[in-house]
Amino acid sequence: MSAVYDRLGLRFEYPENWILDEEEAVAGNQSVSVYSPEGAFWTIAVHPPQTDQQSLLDAALNAMQEEYDELDSETVEQQIGHHRVRGYDMNFYCLDLTSTARVRCVEMPQSTLLIFYQAEDREMQRIEPIFEAMTASLLGA
Repeated sequence: MSAVYDRLGLRFEYPENWILDEEEAVAGNQSVSVYSPEGAFWTIAVHPPQTDQQSLLDAALNAMQEEYDELDSETVEQQIGHHRVRGYDMNFYCLDLTSTARVRCVEMPQSTLLIFYQAEDREMQRIEPIFEAMTASLLGA
C-alpha cells in the first residue's frame, strides 16, 4: 500500500512502511525526506522557480565530494513523463560498502525541485524502482 504526502505544494506517493521526515519543513526549509526501513533515503527540496539548476546540482555534487574521497560521478539527462531532468549519478564507498546516490533537478511551474536519493548498492538494486516511482508520482508522470 502507498501513503500520500500532500503538503508544501508537493504531492507524491511513498511506501506506507517508510518513515516520513518533515523536520526540515517544520524548521522553515522547503524539504521532505522519506527513509526506507534499511536506511536508504529519498529527499525533495523545493526552490524558487527559475533557480539555476546547474548551481543546485553542483552544490549537491560538491557536498558529496567533500564527504567521500573516492566519489565517482557522471552527468545524466533523462525524460520523466513530460519533464526533462538533469543531474548526476554518484558512486562511493561508505563503511566499506559501495553506495549509489542520484541527484536530479527539474523546473516546475511554481518551483525548481531538487531530488536526491541514496542507498547502499545491494539495497539500491531492490528499491531504485520505488525511488523512481516516488519521483514519477511527484512529477505527475
